[in-house]
Amino acid sequence: MSEPDEARARWRAFADAQVAPQARRIDREECVPGEVVAALRAAGAFASGFPEAWGGPAGSARDPVAAALAHGAMHEALGAASASVQGMVNVHHMAGSALARWGTRAQKAALVPRLAAGDLVAALAITEPNVGSDARAVETRAVPSGAGWRLEGRKSWITCGQSADLFVLLAGTPEGPAAFLVPREAAGLAVAPTRGMLGCRGYALARLQLEDCVLPGDHLLGRPGFGLSHVAATGLDAGRHNLAWACVGLGQACLDASLAHARTRRQFDAPLAEFQLVQRMLARMLTDLSAARLLCRKAACSRGAGDPGAIQEGAMAKYFASRMANRVAGDALQIHGASGCGPDLPVERWFRDARIMEIIEGTSQVLEIAIARYGLQAHAAGGRAA
Repeated sequence: MSEPDEARARWRAFADAQVAPQARRIDREECVPGEVVAALRAAGAFASGFPEAWGGPAGSARDPVAAALAHGAMHEALGAASASVQGMVNVHHMAGSALARWGTRAQKAALVPRLAAGDLVAALAITEPNVGSDARAVETRAVPSGAGWRLEGRKSWITCGQSADLFVLLAGTPEGPAAFLVPREAAGLAVAPTRGMLGCRGYALARLQLEDCVLPGDHLLGRPGFGLSHVAATGLDAGRHNLAWACVGLGQACLDASLAHARTRRQFDAPLAEFQLVQRMLARMLTDLSAARLLCRKAACSRGAGDPGAIQEGAMAKYFASRMANRVAGDALQIHGASGCGPDLPVERWFRDARIMEIIEGTSQVLEIAIARYGLQAHAAGGRAA
């Protein structure tokens, strides 16, 4: 068994034992229990994806491609067990990857090992009440104040906002967008929960209010003008890649349940699996899932190898996999019929969670624009578009 296959088996076993049994509770209570967070910490879920030198998995620097595949396998396993748990780990990796890439040496030394250990949980704060996909229009403002910065504004739909210890937050400055490290205990920061979401209810979404929030100068991440194009972009790229793998996991859970139900459920004196229209749904599910997994593997290999095309491949993987998850979840619900709509099976939760996947970390429509632009740029430069 190869190293990525071993990682996939290990994370699947972990998720089946430690996460899946709590998934219904997480959806109902709209938060991830402390014992699940502790299990993730002990298993090294928070460390995955971080540089080995700063607390990431041992051996990841020696074989970064294998490490990227193992990282994807972890997000796939978590996505199959609970989209909410995967989302919490994902946003932690999004914020952490931005810090690990653009932080000063002092910032990295102080924070990244704690993030990798899971002692500190981070979140990315970009979205606002009036600002979604067009993050360039950010309304939260940061102005110089003595040796530091004063922040004013609002953030909304912040994943893990109710529990994160540290926010990588985007704000506008006189020199352009900038990213800031905002500790939860920062004076002038207020956090309010957002509840009753359609799906991924355990994301523990929150609204952030910043009023006269003064930060020291060393809480600036990167430099003014680079907050969106560099810092936030790094986090979003990581998030799209991770989420694509999570959609594969969610799709796999739907497929496994549908195959089992089709083989055992009988109608008109025959199992559902013998009906051609059901077979057509199963065939589509199998094919879509296989294609999405291949796209994710290609994107992971490119990320591990440091290929500049990895950003485009990550966007394509997230675009296809999130749409796949919606199709597969819809077919799973159809195959299960009324039983899939009730509270006794996870199918209705998978259906609700899948719908969120085409919205977060770049809507399908935004990704279509980005992917087309990547292809046009490559073609204009005389290269291959894919």
